[in-house]
Amino acid sequence: ARVFWEPYKNAANALSGLGVGIATSVSDNFGAGPNFLPRYRTPGQVQFFGYRAEAAADGLHRRWSPQAYYYNGPLGLLGEYVTSEQEVRLIAGASAGRVEHLENNAWQLSGSWVLTGEDASYRGLARPNHPFTTGAAGWGALELVARYGELDVDDDAFPLFANPATSASRAQAWTVGLNWYLTQNLKLVANYSQTTFDGGAAAG
Repeated sequence: ARVFWEPYKNAANALSGLGVGIATSVSDNFGAGPNFLPRYRTPGQVQFFGYRAEAAADGLHRRWSPQAYYYNGPLGLLGEYVTSEQEVRLIAGASAGRVEHLENNAWQLSGSWVLTGEDASYRGLARPNHPFTTGAAGWGALELVARYGELDVDDDAFPLFANPATSASRAQAWTVGLNWYLTQNLKLVANYSQTTFDGGAAAG
């Protein structure tokens, strides 16, 4: 279920671009492997956390996520927080049968600024004011973007359900980028992203 509210959408003031919401899901989840337990990746798609092969989902899987955005002229801001809970059981090894209720948390903040003055929106720019045209003055629209986010794995996942020598307990990532909207149908994107970790290696 997800509810999202834009309370001032039709108001002619600075709050017209405000939106707030919350999403949640509840299920029973049973099974081992990546189809049942998550593997977490950095924005660069490098895996930094995974459960042991001996761990399996064993019941309640609950998530909730408050979220909000704000757009006003060339400015765009977006934030969200996510909590994911899962009952996990060890199905092999000396501690087989051990059950733990694990809760992982993450959040992110992102911002954007359209350097060429067009209005920002959740879906991006509708169209540049001056689309790129060969041999003419139009160069499209430029948008500067940045994001920071963290993911924190439940400490109780280690060392039985996840290996601290190969899975990090925390990741912090930041990204900066530039979006170039040449036309309403063509966008070029350049990003630089860096992630730092707590744990995930034999030496810490």
